[in-house]
Amino acid sequence: MQVTGKVVVVTGGANGIGKALCEAFHNAGAAKVVVADMDAANARAVAAMVDGAAFKCDVAQEKDIAHVIEETERQFGPIELFCSNAGIGGGFDPMSVNAGGASDEPWQRSWAIHVMAHVYAARHLVPRMKARGGGYFLNTISAAGLLSQVGSPAYSTTKHAAVGFAENLAISHKAHNIKVSILCPQGVDTNMLRSIPKGPQSGDGDLTPEQVAKDVLAGLQQETFLILPHPQVLGYMRKKTENYDRWIGGMAKIQAKMREEFGK
Repeated sequence: MQVTGKVVVVTGGANGIGKALCEAFHNAGAAKVVVADMDAANARAVAAMVDGAAFKCDVAQEKDIAHVIEETERQFGPIELFCSNAGIGGGFDPMSVNAGGASDEPWQRSWAIHVMAHVYAARHLVPRMKARGGGYFLNTISAAGLLSQVGSPAYSTTKHAAVGFAENLAISHKAHNIKVSILCPQGVDTNMLRSIPKGPQSGDGDLTPEQVAKDVLAGLQQETFLILPHPQVLGYMRKKTENYDRWIGGMAKIQAKMREEFGK
């Protein structure tokens, strides 16, 4: 897929990876880049930089996503690429004594943003895309959805679920010419990464959002399902599936070391 001449929506577009995606799509010749974010002021600032449009949007609310889709298509034409990019880093606690946590709140918030936001986008866009012969979803997930996330069961679990939904979205609608890519980086130098305890997600080096956006453009051009800005993640996935018990043991050692360092 080439984004030249296309209408593109990016949720979580006001900062970090989302902002870099907006700039990259604009530079690649997108017809209109729509920046959707809860941070309305920064969304407007990014939109001004890319000659785009901005909407305030809480992706945990289906009505907000439906509004962005409806208004974008009414004002600018069919959405050909929807980037479900918004995410949070909540629930990180390396010293947690129970993987089940102490309350439902971090689980529910992570589920709403990391899973249901993707579902809502598909719910409202798939019928439109089917009617006009196709479209494209880019879902920003994380290497945590393929591997795990030491220190945050809620993040890891919901990112795994996001991978599962994206797989099903791709399978269910391949015959309708609806394409899907998932973006699964490790550490990326963003406000979200800086807000959580340092952990193994940065063990292979933190990439800039701009580098990740460059990798996204290449992945979209190739129409590959799995976009890995940190290519070594593929090797980690193979080790995980080759010997699950050994992999869990290794991750447990990483967690023990993380707890030791964090507790000092």
